[in-house]
Amino acid sequence: MLIHTDNLSKTYGTGDQIVHALDHVSLDIDTQDFVAIVGASGSGKSTFMNLIGCLDQATSGSYYLAGENVEVMDADALADVRSRRIGFVFQQFNLLARTSAVDNVALPLLYARNGPLAHLDHQARIDHAKVRLEQVGLGKRFTHTPAELSGGQQQRVAIARALVNDPLLILADEPTGALDSKTSVEVLELLTRLNQQGMTVIVVTHSLEVAAYAKREITFRDGQIVDVRVN
Repeated sequence: MLIHTDNLSKTYGTGDQIVHALDHVSLDIDTQDFVAIVGASGSGKSTFMNLIGCLDQATSGSYYLAGENVEVMDADALADVRSRRIGFVFQQFNLLARTSAVDNVALPLLYARNGPLAHLDHQARIDHAKVRLEQVGLGKRFTHTPAELSGGQQQRVAIARALVNDPLLILADEPTGALDSKTSVEVLELLTRLNQQGMTVIVVTHSLEVAAYAKREITFRDGQIVDVRVN
């Protein structure tokens, strides 16, 4: 079991102004699963993503990642989890504009503080980043800057960057939201291949077309899971 949540809840406000953004969510996600978290705006899916991505902490309940209780971790431990164990992919590619693809991908290695990749020298970081770019089909684009790449290629660079620290899972938030339909299919097929190669993938989306690529669709409404569907 890679992810286990038990009655995970997140509330905002006090007194009569309390908002239950996430309401007692219990969910298990296995290693090598491909899960789509779906729902309309305000359904709780983004709150859930922030909690399992260690970008926020729950008000109550428990969250275990690879058997470790995330809810008792301090800020340094949470930062280490975000750095080493979770690869993030966002709707906006968040690449450094004047930096080559390989340097964009290698950047997280520069800030790694723990683990087997923490003490690589510069050339080793570049070599490792090149391997990840080759994995996403950009082996001929090492020196290209974002301005020299298409939107789909930029998202591939972002996926390679998410992979560079050898994470336990890829957490993708609307990864095709800034792409056209053809390029979206290419990115989703890439995530599917990564999952087939053993990577756990969680995609947060409002699109049922995107969710159809996953092995399971988990639908949120009003902060709760209302449906689980196997594709």
